[in-house]
Amino acid sequence: MLQVGVKVFLRNSDGKYLLLRRSREKYPNIDGEWDIVGGRIVPGSPLMDNLRREVKEETGLEMTSEPVLIAAQDIIRSEGRHVVRLSYAGTAEGQPVLDTSENVEYCWVPLEELERMGNVDVYVRAILDKGLLRG
Repeated sequence: MLQVGVKVFLRNSDGKYLLLRRSREKYPNIDGEWDIVGGRIVPGSPLMDNLRREVKEETGLEMTSEPVLIAAQDIIRSEGRHVVRLSYAGTAEGQPVLDTSENVEYCWVPLEELERMGNVDVYVRAILDKGLLRG
């Protein structure tokens, strides 16, 4: 089964990036507590519509720029299931209002701190390690 996920590194006007702490109840087996906003697409609907929907559902925020694709990653954790994760960089303003069934905490962090953080999603870490947010 092939699925597509969309994620976004949201940056605010202070140059800080939004991280969300995942709910351990909903995500007990996922590596890394901190992740970026996003989720699976609804087949047949445009990628950007899905990304905007995920941002709104998970944080209550609206993106303030057109997101730029920075990475495409394969997630193959089990036989017969393949997820392609498309990660973007974009901007947003305001303070999130979380859907706490998915994420229980948030923080805005400067890129330098984000790059040093442990316990982030493995796919976020791969993007950071390649310097893809630095352009």
